[in-house]
Amino acid sequence: MRLSTVILPVHRWAQGQNLWRQAEDLGFHAAYTYDHLSWRTFRDGPWFGALPTLTAAATATERLRLGTLVTSPNFRHPVTLAKELITLDDISGGRITLGIGAGGNGFDATALGQDAWTPRERADRFGEFVPLLDRLLTEDDVSQDGDFYSAVEARNIPGCVQRPRLPFAVAATGPRGLKLAARYGQAWVTTGDPKLYEEGTPEQSVAALRGQVERLGEACTGIGRDAGPMDKVLLTGFTPERGRPLESVDAFVDFAGRHRDLGFTELVVHWPIPDSDFAADQNVFEEIATLALTQLG
Repeated sequence: MRLSTVILPVHRWAQGQNLWRQAEDLGFHAAYTYDHLSWRTFRDGPWFGALPTLTAAATATERLRLGTLVTSPNFRHPVTLAKELITLDDISGGRITLGIGAGGNGFDATALGQDAWTPRERADRFGEFVPLLDRLLTEDDVSQDGDFYSAVEARNIPGCVQRPRLPFAVAATGPRGLKLAARYGQAWVTTGDPKLYEEGTPEQSVAALRGQVERLGEACTGIGRDAGPMDKVLLTGFTPERGRPLESVDAFVDFAGRHRDLGFTELVVHWPIPDSDFAADQNVFEEIATLALTQLG
């Protein structure tokens, strides 16, 4: 099992660059950032763009994988996104993973002046967004006349450093999203069952996650793919345990072990931010990064 982190883009680069370097020094497999225009309780504070931040992080690190967790169609278009991703993959030397999801109804959903999409409308757009992005990142010249997204002789030469393209980590829990993950994802991402966040129990959460893993397997079987080798990523902090796994190494090892047994291959923890939902003891966090996975074996 691998351990990764999310560094929210809330720091000016003079300070933030040190966190990305430290993430590499601590041995994290990857460091991701949220791709939003703003997010929840951070809306009225500093919040920087994900792709420029990752570009800077690529020049500040050498080995650390980097990525979004997650990008969505809420304010992205496949044609422009593909060009930026190819550039970012080149600058990083092939260290980029694209976490991608259907998006939600938060601030991003209306920032461009549109009405917020319904869940069905988000799924419809996501179902067109991902296949077109896949083509744009693997073909030199793409034209497509879609219901929501079109491309006219869009050229992306020389393509990604990673071949045939940079990996997709598809965030999904519903049937349509899981089918996209099965067909296009090198990894699958979940945060658990949001219905359990407020009043659910850890046992209920594990059962819900087990069900999600099983449905992913069914989606893969439906297209003749073995789900076993597919990376399965849990973004922590949104299950009923919330921040408790970061209270001690023992607590984290217990949490990680239970989710490893479900088939998860990567856990992602939030870099501590004081006075926020992601507050945690920095010393304990660093101890977890250096010791926990050794204890997991």
